Amino acid sequence: METASLWLLPALPLAGAVILLLTGRFADAWGHFLGCLTALAAFGVAAWSFFAMLGRADAARAISTDLFHWVPVGGLRVDFALQLDQLSMCFALLITGVGSLIHIYSIGYMSHDPARRRFFAYLNLFLAAMLLLVLANNYLVLYLGWEGVGLASYLLIGFWFHKPSAATAAKKAFVVNRVGDMGLAIAMMVMFATFGSVDFHGVFGATPQASEGVLTAIGLLLLLAACGKSAQVPLQSWLGDAMEGPTPVSALIHAATMVTAGVYLIARSNPIFDLAPGARLGVLLVGAVTLLFGAIVGCAKDDIKKALAASTMSQIGYMILAAGLGPAGYAVAIMHLLTHGFFKAGLFLGAGSVMHAMGEETDMRRYGGLRKLLPITYVTFGLGYLAIIGVPPFAGFFSKDKIIEAAFGAGGFNGIALGLAALLGAALTAFYMTRVMLLTFFGEKRWREGTDPHESPAVMTGPMILLAVGSVASGALFVWGSALQNWLEPVVGAHHGAEAVPAGVVTALALVAVAIGVASAYWQYAQREIPDTAPQVVSALTVAARNDLYGDAINEAAFMRPGREVTRSLVLLDTRGIDGIVNGTAALIGGLSARVRRVQSGFVRTYALSMFTGAALLAAALLAVRIW
Repeated sequence: METASLWLLPALPLAGAVILLLTGRFADAWGHFLGCLTALAAFGVAAWSFFAMLGRADAARAISTDLFHWVPVGGLRVDFALQLDQLSMCFALLITGVGSLIHIYSIGYMSHDPARRRFFAYLNLFLAAMLLLVLANNYLVLYLGWEGVGLASYLLIGFWFHKPSAATAAKKAFVVNRVGDMGLAIAMMVMFATFGSVDFHGVFGATPQASEGVLTAIGLLLLLAACGKSAQVPLQSWLGDAMEGPTPVSALIHAATMVTAGVYLIARSNPIFDLAPGARLGVLLVGAVTLLFGAIVGCAKDDIKKALAASTMSQIGYMILAAGLGPAGYAVAIMHLLTHGFFKAGLFLGAGSVMHAMGEETDMRRYGGLRKLLPITYVTFGLGYLAIIGVPPFAGFFSKDKIIEAAFGAGGFNGIALGLAALLGAALTAFYMTRVMLLTFFGEKRWREGTDPHESPAVMTGPMILLAVGSVASGALFVWGSALQNWLEPVVGAHHGAEAVPAGVVTALALVAVAIGVASAYWQYAQREIPDTAPQVVSALTVAARNDLYGDAINEAAFMRPGREVTRSLVLLDTRGIDGIVNGTAALIGGLSARVRRVQSGFVRTYALSMFTGAALLAAALLAVRIW
């Protein structure tokens, strides 16, 4: 029964999307309810499957189903098959659970938007694609979900396409992700050429016989794909601009779906990375660089959504770093992904509540003193804040500290460098999130004339309260008795290595880093007057952070301009080289044909003269030969 119902997980939200898109304006009055119902129904199926999985032994918990034969071409045989194991179950519950809360929140947030039905159709499509991605039994079905997520993100980021900035942001996200997607496509080609299969079982079973060079190449290509979807350096530039979409989109993309896909891909492909230390080193470097990159950018953003977007980039960097540690880090990466799903979704929905109260204003310098006027938003946002900076006993304290412990546990110089980078990231996280709290909820009001802040309706605050509960409790729940690590062990393997630095020391260092970050932000933003506009005379690092550390400029200089010149050269080669040869040959034949055609005059006397002349020349030639 459970195997037969596995297809319902992606099918329910997909059916909702299809109905809402095909019925058109007929569904305007009830479309949002259908969108929420299909998401909640998918969550119900996921929850039922979870409890059914708990009732089976570890070896029998993974189930799969082949829906139909999909690609029977030559030596390539790919079934449209789904599987549900301990890893995909974590994602299915997160996607459907948090996704359902975001759907419900959107009823209030999008209540005045005339295209609300279409918005819920795109949300449903997003859930369906992400569920297909994590439930896939092979890389080709995963790739279908991967591209579906890219399509849905394009539609949602550019939902208000009448705004040029939104249309541009959607195109940017789409193009940047296509770069990463090429990595996954080429990785599948290498897999088929090496293993003769793109099925998880076939690929992972054959990895011990493959050379380290091939596995490293596959791992680096998968990392490129992960960098695109999870907005990791150097493919991070789309994430900040993606804030042009409605706020529920930001919560969905940043907490429960798209940006977690790269972490899932690496964790799912753990047999490849375990045998490719070079690829795993690349994962470590990308994670460490990105967690600091995003944190630095977040310190300088005045737009509340862009500050949280930079935070997402940084927190995903922590997860990628943990995944790069191999068996020591896969489980803690997933733990932080799950806790992050709660507190980051809560923070984004809280930001949407603030914007709703402030007439869609996003500049935190024009907030201030909102804690008394928005009490529910203040408390729920505050709990998410305490969770993300890692204050005990909130969720982030358990998951982020585990990553820092695992980083130091790598040992040697690498362990020290990675551990210090993670600690510095923790201090920066505490700084920029304290800055967000102080600028938004504390101090004197700095509102524009005519602004009337008010608390959001219950349909918006209800999901925020539930996410706040998750921000408080989820960390302890996952770490209790090593519950999550034991749950994931059949998929990602076990790790029983010794601690390079005692856990108590790591916890103390992390709390000191958090305290330094909080104190620095309090000194700068609570003890001083906040100007209405950002000061122009600032340090070079602040200017760089405001400009996203010049990520767009670097991409333009390193990729866009050289690529444009290569394209121009290829166009020149095509037009003057290949086309020149083709067109020149055609012109030569055409010219010869025109001249030969003049011989064909149609007059009998001309033909008779030609025949006589030919005969005379032939007779003369024969006579000459005879004489000689």
